[in-house]
Amino acid sequence: MNADNQDFKYNELTEEIIRIFYRVYNKLGYGFLDFGTKPEVKRKAFDNFRK
Repeated sequence: MNADNQDFKYNELTEEIIRIFYRVYNKLGYGFLDFGTKPEVKRKAFDNFRK
C-alpha cells in the first residue's frame, strides 16, 4: 500500500499546515539541536468511533 495514493482525512488542512511549517523552517532555520537539522513531518489522524 502506497501512502502517497491514499485519500487521507483532512488532506487539505494537512497540506496547508505542512506548507506553513516549511515556510517558517526556511525563514528561521532548525532552531534547537534536539528537533534536528532536517525538517521531519509525521502525520497522525485518528477517529474516535466510540462517540
